[in-house]
Amino acid sequence: MKEEDLFKQKLEEAHVFPTMYMFKFIVPHDKVDEIKILFPKNELVLKSSSGGKYTSTTANIMVASADQIVEIYKEAKKVEGIISL
Repeated sequence: MKEEDLFKQKLEEAHVFPTMYMFKFIVPHDKVDEIKILFPKNELVLKSSSGGKYTSTTANIMVASADQIVEIYKEAKKVEGIISL
């Protein structure tokens, strides 16, 4: 089973959709706008690292399905230097 399919299966076992889901990422400071694009209708909570090189981003959004979560993570992986939490 592909890693993506396993992740989707675990999401479906753990959640009843639709549901609120929290996305947390750490990105280089200059990549924050690329994360904001993933959540155009949602407020992001941003917190800069002590050195200012990185920013922690948190978005709580209503998702309709595990597929929607997987798609957001796929798009996020395109952001250079991203760490998904």
